[in-house]
Amino acid sequence: MKLVPYYRVSTAKQARSGLGLEGQDATVQRFAEIHGATILKSYVEVETGKRSDRPELAKAVAHARRSKATLVIAKLDRLARNVHFLSGLMEAGVKFLACDQPSANELTIHILAAVAQDEAKRISERTKAALEAYKARGGKLGASRPECRNLTSEDTRKGAKAAGDAARRDADDAYTDLYPIMRDLRDEGRSLRAIAKHLNAEGYETRRGRFWNHVQVRAVLKRYGE
Repeated sequence: MKLVPYYRVSTAKQARSGLGLEGQDATVQRFAEIHGATILKSYVEVETGKRSDRPELAKAVAHARRSKATLVIAKLDRLARNVHFLSGLMEAGVKFLACDQPSANELTIHILAAVAQDEAKRISERTKAALEAYKARGGKLGASRPECRNLTSEDTRKGAKAAGDAARRDADDAYTDLYPIMRDLRDEGRSLRAIAKHLNAEGYETRRGRFWNHVQVRAVLKRYGE
């Protein structure tokens, strides 16, 4: 068995400290030893579990597909709390398993993912209710806080620039693994529409979790060098 581990931590601080990451790695290493599996390469994502546009996961999936390996995660909730996203991954044609549920079939994984998604929704609802109660007691949030009202125009400009830079970095990193595939298909003489059709057939999604079209393919090719 060949394994391509995918690890996810929620913050850069966790990634630097190893918190969470070390535990995931130890779990996968034990699994590999027990089953006599070979670990090809590990991919680490610093990302929130709610988003589906994860460049490192895209790389891990592509690596597993090319190597006919199994994508492995330490725990199911490390992959996603979104049933639609998890289903899309399975439809991409990559074998994967969770070390905490090694014998789980597709139905089991759907059920577990649905439970995880429901819990995430409940946490969000409880957080929203707590914030509403805080506001009802006179608490100030966001722009209504006194320190926020004292921001200068320069502070506002810097904040907007930082947000824009972050968005551009996300866009730059989103398709580093898919670009070579698009480029090779383009070199074969395929049209933009044909490339989009190929990506959709292979189970790839845009970073917004949508199907590809020729306009998006053109944008990616242009962004990365054409």
